[in-house]
Amino acid sequence: MTKEQKDNLFVLIKSLSKSEKRQFKLYVGRLGVNEDSKFLTLFNILDKLSLYDESVILKKGIVKKQQLSNLKAHLYKQILISLRLNPSHQNIRIQIREQLDFATILYHKGLYKQGLKILDKAKTLAIANEEKNIASEIVELEKVIESQYITRSLSNRADELTVQAKELSLQNVLASKLSNLSLQLYGLFLKTGYTKNDAEHKRITHYFNDRLPEYNINTLGFREKLWLYKAYLWYSFLTLDFLSCYKYASKWVNLFYKNKDMIVLNPVFFLRGNHYLLEALFYLRHYDKFKETLFRLEEVTQEKWFPVDDNVDGLTFLYIYNNKFNLHFIEGSFNEGLQIVEDVLERLKNYNDRIDEHHIMVFYYKIASMYFGAGENKKCILFLEKIISNKSLQMREDLLCFSRILNLVAHYEAGMDYNLDVLIRSTYKFLIKMEDLYEVQKEFIKFLRGLGDIYPQEVKGEFIKLHKKLKQFEDDPYQSRAFLYLDIISWLESKIENKPVGQIIRDKFEKNLLKK
Repeated sequence: MTKEQKDNLFVLIKSLSKSEKRQFKLYVGRLGVNEDSKFLTLFNILDKLSLYDESVILKKGIVKKQQLSNLKAHLYKQILISLRLNPSHQNIRIQIREQLDFATILYHKGLYKQGLKILDKAKTLAIANEEKNIASEIVELEKVIESQYITRSLSNRADELTVQAKELSLQNVLASKLSNLSLQLYGLFLKTGYTKNDAEHKRITHYFNDRLPEYNINTLGFREKLWLYKAYLWYSFLTLDFLSCYKYASKWVNLFYKNKDMIVLNPVFFLRGNHYLLEALFYLRHYDKFKETLFRLEEVTQEKWFPVDDNVDGLTFLYIYNNKFNLHFIEGSFNEGLQIVEDVLERLKNYNDRIDEHHIMVFYYKIASMYFGAGENKKCILFLEKIISNKSLQMREDLLCFSRILNLVAHYEAGMDYNLDVLIRSTYKFLIKMEDLYEVQKEFIKFLRGLGDIYPQEVKGEFIKLHKKLKQFEDDPYQSRAFLYLDIISWLESKIENKPVGQIIRDKFEKNLLKK
């Protein structure tokens, strides 16, 4: 992406829908400013540009270079005000804050009774919708007004507000501690990935228990329960306890399904909860439940009442299509999965400014894996190169590692072994920089390094030896994680049985279905 395209004002204008642009121009008209006002002219210039180019703006002569930054800042602010007034961006949270603003204005005008009336209604609405931070602000303003005027509203008003303030404060502190713990665990996950041994498991468990605040589940509201389930979920993911992941992700999602209003108010949390539930089910290979959860999520996001904005739209695509890929991986239906690749790539272009680079690379890895399973190794390599060649990318080490290993396997499968030694050396150099490698990775790299010294008629025997070594890690809680990124076992079985890897995975899936 070019530097110009990252201009905040330009990106904001390009994100506007036709109705939002029309709303902005109507808003400007209501301001009573001249239609030729500089900030409106700047808006029209930027709206027509396909790429941000400051020289084009300056050539129009509407403003000098020294004044441009101020004009852009003013336009940016006016667009945000216009968006705030747009009915499509109105929700309970904004409405409550608006009422708080109105009450503050009335208080400063000395109309304290009117202000208190608005505050009381806003507070009831805030508490009902779990907006306890705003509710706390409202109570604090009520306390200020009550302390300055003899309102005679209630004889025990001071005691009532004091108790309410204390309760809200305790709830907010608990929610803050739980949200901090959840965020810290998520940060650890992004930095180190899953635990790889007992020592790491103990360290994470100690870290979690030290920071988990005391709580009574029976007194927790929606918001506190949500953060509690999130904290337990991330602890479970880090420690590879996927059954526990399923338990807390289910609690998280069911919390929303029991309260439809909360889905409308917090669609992002609802989507994320479903994504983690699907991820846990994918790791547990609970096919029927995975399929049911995915289809239910897709149905809900298509309901008329489900909130839609640019952010929600991007996340809905991200989570649903990620898990559509995972459904094909479980089934071993790689050729069928290729049918959604073009759709995903087209959507990634459209959501370019709304989906971070890490998640784009995760899509590329899934697409590469889909091509690998379908036997199209050159296309697999093409998408892996997008990840490997991205020097600025900050993403989990384990995913970067398996991108390189899959790249080696795909080159071998495609018969592109003329530079395999170079690839093996560069991959090995990358892997030894990682602090902790899975034993699976170590054994596989050792095998690949020795391939050059093996006679063609001995290769199958070496595949069998490696398969026997890796099978012992299949049920290891720390080592088996490696097989979820790259099913090396199935690939080895495909070489031993002389069948396509996709067929091996599909046969296993169908065999497991018959067992149920």
